[in-house]
Amino acid sequence: MHLSSLLDRFAEPETLKMAKLGRELRAQGIDVIDLSLGEPDFDTPQHIKDAAIKAINDNFSHYTPVSGYLDLREAVCTKLKRDNNLDYKPENIVTSTGAKQSLANAILALVDENDEVVIPTPYWVTYSELVKIARGKVVEIHCGLETGFKVTPAQLEAAITPKTKVFMFSSPCNPSGAVYSKAELAALAEVFRKYPQIIILSDEIYEYINFGGQHESIAQFDDLKDRIVLINGLSKGFAMTGWRLGYIAANTTIAKACEKLQGQFTSGTCSITQKAGVVALTTDLKPSFEMTAEFTRRRAKTLELVKTISGFKCFEPEGAFYIFPDVSAYYGKSYNGEVIKNAADFSMFLLNTAHVSSVMGDAFGEPNCVRFSFANSMTNIEKAWARIADALAKLN
Repeated sequence: MHLSSLLDRFAEPETLKMAKLGRELRAQGIDVIDLSLGEPDFDTPQHIKDAAIKAINDNFSHYTPVSGYLDLREAVCTKLKRDNNLDYKPENIVTSTGAKQSLANAILALVDENDEVVIPTPYWVTYSELVKIARGKVVEIHCGLETGFKVTPAQLEAAITPKTKVFMFSSPCNPSGAVYSKAELAALAEVFRKYPQIIILSDEIYEYINFGGQHESIAQFDDLKDRIVLINGLSKGFAMTGWRLGYIAANTTIAKACEKLQGQFTSGTCSITQKAGVVALTTDLKPSFEMTAEFTRRRAKTLELVKTISGFKCFEPEGAFYIFPDVSAYYGKSYNGEVIKNAADFSMFLLNTAHVSSVMGDAFGEPNCVRFSFANSMTNIEKAWARIADALAKLN
C-alpha cells in the first residue's frame, strides 16, 4: 500500500506520543503520573455546562455557519474588547474545532512552498509541523535561558530574509512559560514595521494563566493590527479541552481565506460547544481566575521541588503551566547499562524508571530541555518529583 508522501513531511506530536506510552503502561497496572499533557485537571465550570444543556434542549443540533454562529463571533469580539481593548467585528472572526485547527487554517492560508516561517524556540510542537505540511521552510531562532526564552529584536531582524512570510510565537509560551511584556512586544513591533510583507501569528491561548499580571497582545499596536492573526481558544482558560473551540481574529482577507479552507475540511464546529462558548466568553471569569490561583500554588511547589534536584537549570515560568528545565547535565550518565544520550532518552528513563511522563525538548526546538506540566494535583506533583529525584539518584 502506497500512502501519500504528505505523511513523510511531519512527525507525530511528541506530547500525544508520550501520553500514549503512559496509557500503555497504565494498562499493564503500572501507576504512571502524567506530567506530559497540557490539559487543566479541572472540570468545566457549571454555568458553561448549563449553557450546553440548554442548547441541547433548545435543539441547537443542526449544521452551523462555517465561521461560527453570529452570537459566538460577537462574543469573541466582546471578549477581545473587554480583556484586551482590541476592536474587531464578527467578520474578522473565524471559530474552529480547537485552536490547533485555527493555526492550521492560518498557516495553510498564508504559506506557499518555500516561504519562510520564523519561529523562536522553544515553540509548541505543532507549529513547525504545520509549516512542513504547507511545504514552507521553518527558520528557528534559538532563544535559551540566557534571554528568558524570548526572542530579541536583534535576533528577529537577523532571521528575516526576502522569503520571510510569517512570524509565529506564543505568549504565554508553551513550553517555556515565558511571557512578553508590552515593552518587549513594542521592541519587536519596531522591527516588523520595517518589513511590511510579514504576517504575525500570535498564539494567546494561555492568556488567563499569567503569574505576572496583565496579558499583553501584540495586536494592540494599531499600525500592525491588519498584519496580525490572533489565535486563541477556550481549552486552557476555561477547562474546555474536549469541547474543541478555538478562534482567530484577523483582517477580513485572511478570515475569509480561513473560512474557505475550513469549509472543505470540517465546516462549522460543534453547535452545542458554540452556545456554551458564548456564555464562557461573556460571563463571569471568576472560575478561570480561581484555576490560575491554583496553578500559581502548584508552580511555587514545583519550583521548590525542582530546585532540590542537582543538575537542573530551570527558568521560572511567568505563564502557562509548565516548567522547561535544561537537563543536559545528565547526558552521558547511565543506569543498568543504558546511557542517556539526549532528552528523548531522559524522558524515557523517567517514564520507565520513575513512572512519570514528560516531553522531550527536541519536539519544541530545544534539545537540552524537557517539559513537565504542573496541571496535576498537588499530591501527584509531590509524588512525581519524589519519584524523579529517586530515579535520578540511580544514575552514574
